[in-house]
Amino acid sequence: MENVYMYGRPAGRTLTEDRTYDAHTTKGQLRGRMARELLAAHTAGRVEVAIGRASDYFGPRGGAQSNLGDRVFPAALHGKTATVLGDPDQPHTYTSIPDIGEALAVLGEHTDAPGQVWHVPNDPDTRSIRQLVEIVYQYAGQPRTKLRAMPPLMLRALGIINPTLRELTEMQYQFEKPFIVDSSKIANKLGIHATPITEALKATLATYRQV
Repeated sequence: MENVYMYGRPAGRTLTEDRTYDAHTTKGQLRGRMARELLAAHTAGRVEVAIGRASDYFGPRGGAQSNLGDRVFPAALHGKTATVLGDPDQPHTYTSIPDIGEALAVLGEHTDAPGQVWHVPNDPDTRSIRQLVEIVYQYAGQPRTKLRAMPPLMLRALGIINPTLRELTEMQYQFEKPFIVDSSKIANKLGIHATPITEALKATLATYRQV
């Protein structure tokens, strides 16, 4: 299981599995080295490897590390203001946690999966974080959406005392421009499709109601 850090900045292009590794961050460069080593080990016959990659995740128990997690769903339920990273009006791919689990289970058993990289399923109808948060507030029964973006300087300042936010600072570029991850390969070749994001958001909100 991997993320998509190794690709670096999208530079206006959709991220696909054949994208070159052009990471400018420490985390991304490390992920790129790990992926190369895994696939080299597979090619050498030392181990059988199938790599699944997810975009930024959300879903049950997504927690504080998800941009679409603890800073959004509880706020929607209580009619308060949600806080997100980056520009809320940029399209951004989010991957549902249950879809990640289903895809990994298939990749672990499918005979065509080894030796390849697969983006786990994402809803192809990519929306902005503002649009997604609006959906959450609607499901929460709120008359209007309350949303603010955390300023980058504030994120850096809070990162001094909060390790989670400190780690997010390096990846801020993902939320400043369109960030779209294509998963048509796994849909077309293995028949695995994403849960419609509206359904996934509704299911996630239900888990926060139970807390």
